[in-house]
Amino acid sequence: MLSFEEYLVQKNIDQAQFQAAEPARFLEWGTLFASIHPDSFTAQKKFLINDVRRRYLLNDPNAPKTS
Repeated sequence: MLSFEEYLVQKNIDQAQFQAAEPARFLEWGTLFASIHPDSFTAQKKFLINDVRRRYLLNDPNAPKTS
């Protein structure tokens, strides 16, 4: 099962920056992610994910990349 943290890495979102800047949204998304399929989560949050990625882009070249 994919964790929310692994999902954020897949989407190139820096978890630490996202959690520090928007703790309420981070918690809400983590709770929702745990209760539905990752594909459903992506479908529900598609445009918001793109916005969050732009703000908290993961720049760690050592982060695991998955497709």
